[in-house]
Amino acid sequence: MKSFFFCFAVLLFSASFPGFSQDKIGIVKHNHLALQVADLQASAKFYGEVLQLERIEVPDNLKAIRAWFKIGTDQQIHLLAGRTQPVVNDRNGSHFAIFVASMDKAEAYLTRLKLPFHKQTRFDGVIQIYVPDPDGYLVELNEWKP
Repeated sequence: MKSFFFCFAVLLFSASFPGFSQDKIGIVKHNHLALQVADLQASAKFYGEVLQLERIEVPDNLKAIRAWFKIGTDQQIHLLAGRTQPVVNDRNGSHFAIFVASMDKAEAYLTRLKLPFHKQTRFDGVIQIYVPDPDGYLVELNEWKP
């Protein structure tokens, strides 16, 4: 009888906490990427003017410390003021990737702006361009091929 109550208690306890449940978390898609930046204005200029991302209105109480940008139809980059430590990345480490319509046009554009970047061909033949933002976060560009 004691073992029955013990099993019942374990079952009741485990059902009360999602981590013990057999259900899945249910993620449906990506919403936003948040990057802490040292100079909000310089970073906002890079994402808005260089990458030409559409700026999203930030609530008035956050305008001094946040800048938000749209990527595609429903994903975003949020820039957060206040970074004090250096960002150290290389193309084999932390980065995020976004699609461009044409790698040739993207490369010509970055060259015309005299921005540093690294171009390489991935093991499967995909051409990649890595460009650092003002803080050193790496943005990988890939060509969209639906």
